Amino acid sequence: MEFAHLFSKGTIGNMELKNRVILPAMGTKMNAPGGYVSERLIDYHVARAKGGNGLNTVEVTTIHPTAASDDAPALYDDKFIPGMTQLAQAIRDAGGKSCLQLWHGGKVTPNLIQVSSSPVPFEGVTHIPRELEHHEVSEMVQAYADAASRAKKAGFDSVEFHAGHGYLPQQFLSPAMNFRQDEYGGSWENRCRFPLACIRAIREAVGSEFPILMRISAIEDLPGGLTLEDMKLFSKHAEEAGIDAINVSRGVPSGAAIKYEVPPIDLPVGFNVDNAAQIKSAVNIPVIAVGRINDPAVADRIIAEGLADFVAIGRAQLADPEFCNKALAGRADTIVKCVGCDQGCFDGFVNPKVPFISCVFNPATGRESEYELQRTSTPKKVLIAGGGPAGLEAAVTLKRRGHSPILCEKNDILGGQLYIAGAAPRKEEMAAAALNMGEAAKREGVEIRMNTEVTPELIQEISPDEVILAIGSTPIIPPVEGVLNSHVVNSHAVLWGTAHPEGRVVIIGGGLVGLEVAELLVERGNQITVVEMQDDVANDLGILRKICVMESLYGHGVKLMTNSKCMAIQKDSVMVEKDGELHSLPADYVVIAVGSRALNKQTLQDFLEESAIPYHVIGDAVQARRALNAIWEGAELARRI
Repeated sequence: MEFAHLFSKGTIGNMELKNRVILPAMGTKMNAPGGYVSERLIDYHVARAKGGNGLNTVEVTTIHPTAASDDAPALYDDKFIPGMTQLAQAIRDAGGKSCLQLWHGGKVTPNLIQVSSSPVPFEGVTHIPRELEHHEVSEMVQAYADAASRAKKAGFDSVEFHAGHGYLPQQFLSPAMNFRQDEYGGSWENRCRFPLACIRAIREAVGSEFPILMRISAIEDLPGGLTLEDMKLFSKHAEEAGIDAINVSRGVPSGAAIKYEVPPIDLPVGFNVDNAAQIKSAVNIPVIAVGRINDPAVADRIIAEGLADFVAIGRAQLADPEFCNKALAGRADTIVKCVGCDQGCFDGFVNPKVPFISCVFNPATGRESEYELQRTSTPKKVLIAGGGPAGLEAAVTLKRRGHSPILCEKNDILGGQLYIAGAAPRKEEMAAAALNMGEAAKREGVEIRMNTEVTPELIQEISPDEVILAIGSTPIIPPVEGVLNSHVVNSHAVLWGTAHPEGRVVIIGGGLVGLEVAELLVERGNQITVVEMQDDVANDLGILRKICVMESLYGHGVKLMTNSKCMAIQKDSVMVEKDGELHSLPADYVVIAVGSRALNKQTLQDFLEESAIPYHVIGDAVQARRALNAIWEGAELARRI
């Protein structure tokens, strides 16, 4: 059997799991208001359990009212037990096992009144948490125990004590966050007192046979904070106190360290596995590795080499809830892989305008019921103009519903802007994802015509019932003096590899594409200056990707000029206005990266309207945006036709 190690049975305490794959707790915002379980949250977990996952972990469940949030489930009161019972039973009925994560964020909670070990905020945060009184510390210990007892009563198979990611237990354990003067602060023994008391209380509450997992950050990544050696020692203490397995993560929600919690594409696949192996060397209980494990072959190797006993595969199961079933059935090549873009998950979680998380490549995440595909009763021939992500998603969905899509792409490669994005440093997985979308369309039997531009004549020849215009966008060329000079190129030409700027290169535009071009060119040994009109660069990047890109730019010495406007491009320089003054920047080449605009589709629209053929416009053909917008629009439209 392929991936035999990954799909071998495993045990945590006396809980036997059918394989070594764990769905870790991930904030989803799918719970109902007030912290209650919703049908959406149940559907989300059922899909992963049916998909073959070994153990489903329910996210950051609040154990005390001081941590309560409408964005997280709760179990600090008996009133939450009925909903949790439904959730645990639904996972069981779907063939899975369940774990409930016990959580108190301390100073990370979104509440106006925050509590912590000490009145010290995270870097960059102005709100000062309130130090827990001595009697309140004991209250928190009991709250963890009570919540664990409720989880067991609700029918969960296990619980996980979250002692990582800078949350309340870590705020007591860490010398960078705990400045108490009582028996809970100061020495190592004192700082261990609260988290170990919680573990012992949980163990007493659930009994000796009920499995207790613990999540930790192997490295805190704070100045003067916890080290890997500290966490190896603490893990030993935790094992002695009653922990049955350790889930080894990394980071805290402060500064650049947050990139390790939900690692973007910039971090290597399996970047944290070595830390898990180090923790494993210190304990005699199972260890769970996590951190951009998005491929069954990688996961199987981790188990085979003894680096960990289980693997936590989170976002990869957002992208494809059938991850386990496909790998087990020998269809690993059909898995829709997570690429770490963070657009639908982390960016969605921190955006208050987004109701719940999802996935760029799986818009059905969080919409499992309403997005279940329904076969059409009126099959149609649908012509799709454009083989980018929007067109491909629409084509595959239409085909699965019983329609007959014909996809035409004017170039010789599928994937559009998503494929181009893969040319940037550390983003090779984006190009692979674009190609995989094309392969999925071919497997489904979509008729694909390459090097074929949709014209009125072609529409007349094919005679479709409906048309989808997904023709994408083109780089904007600003009306600047000298913009047509021979040494001026656009960003897409650089990424495509048809233009090769060298020497002193000035990039006009400090958004995502401009900065990725800057990284690409500076790594080739060029001298780069980025000119941006706004007061900051990377405004169209998510939080975590921006951290990584900015680290790279600073590390390579790229010069960034904000609040600066390109006035003219001359033979060997660029004239820039900044703070009312003109500056001359030496330039052997100039790259224009000021964004894209939708391609002109008026001729096609006019013909379709004259011919009374229904048509739809999606993706960048509406407006140049992110991959998420393009794919989701394709998915939504294809479900309506």
